[in-house]
Amino acid sequence: MTLSYDLPVATRRSSDLSKHSAEVFAEAEDHPVTVTRRDGESLVLMSQREADARAELLQIAASLITVSLEDGPLTERMASLYPWIYALSTEDRERCARDLIDAARASFSTHQPHMVVAKLTSWRETATAIAAGLGSQPVEWLEEDDDMVGGALVERP
Repeated sequence: MTLSYDLPVATRRSSDLSKHSAEVFAEAEDHPVTVTRRDGESLVLMSQREADARAELLQIAASLITVSLEDGPLTERMASLYPWIYALSTEDRERCARDLIDAARASFSTHQPHMVVAKLTSWRETATAIAAGLGSQPVEWLEEDDDMVGGALVERP
């Protein structure tokens, strides 16, 4: 999912839609295309994926702006926006809030919404797993030298 605010990459005439529609549509699946018209304002043709990415990035931006205007610690402000943050430890809440702000800044400055969406999804899934009790049991690591022989697990007597 790419987002190009330096859009559109290509320009086509409205007559191209009738004469070469498959070509224009294929191009619009890769990047937004400006369709110029003699009798009206130019239009932009883009994939639904591109439009959805833009809408999601704008929604995140609006939410983060709202949070930034509130008073109180950043973690509490972020938790009011994303209540699942309460499943995280206090230390992880702080790291999550900072990670989300940093990822949002990177997404906005590079026009790549997937950066903040991926970070948001990752933290939300982590909080969901913690809330479900995953990760509360100690992990038993296998020692490769002791338990693996030629790539196969060897049971000990």
